[in-house]
Amino acid sequence: MKHEILEKNVGLMAILIVVVIAVGGLVEIVPLMFQAQTIEAAPGVKPYSALQLAGRDLYIREGCYGCHSQMIRTLASETQRYGAYSLAGESVYDRPFQWGSKRTGPDLARVGDRYSDDWHRVHLKNPRDVVPESNMPSYAWLSQALVDPKLVETKMRTLRWMGHPYSDEDIAGARAAVTGQTELDAIVAYLQGLGVKAPEVAKTEAVP
Repeated sequence: MKHEILEKNVGLMAILIVVVIAVGGLVEIVPLMFQAQTIEAAPGVKPYSALQLAGRDLYIREGCYGCHSQMIRTLASETQRYGAYSLAGESVYDRPFQWGSKRTGPDLARVGDRYSDDWHRVHLKNPRDVVPESNMPSYAWLSQALVDPKLVETKMRTLRWMGHPYSDEDIAGARAAVTGQTELDAIVAYLQGLGVKAPEVAKTEAVP
């Protein structure tokens, strides 16, 4: 039988498995690359400001994505707790996106403007000062380190080359926008911008 020949030939079976997985992956992924909702920004969604961009990179550097997702699913239990479900068009300026699935801590997709800047500062320096049962580590050193203005400007130029609509004015003002700002300032700015969108976007995200 043909299947017996296949089962006894480990090398051939491995090759065919790879082919099947590759074809299945292409069938799922390629159509998404041509859908406007996955490659165009949702209304009201803009590229990160210089300070927010620095904060996002710090968020990644410190491994925050290991405990916090940024993807609210369409389940009622999630939308009732975290807010409107996430849209692909909200993440077009994220490289890489921070969706994830691990939630040791709460989802942060809609955390923007839910707490004051001061709350975030205290929380990041010592989470148990505001959430006594928290097992999140402290990030007190963020208030001691300054953002690198030159690095932020370079990143914005690179992102514009990749298609992000940063203007010459945005890039020219990047250094001034982050000069003297601490890493704590940057990550707070990033968190405060998460999920903050124009009213027309909110209308499209009615809880199912």
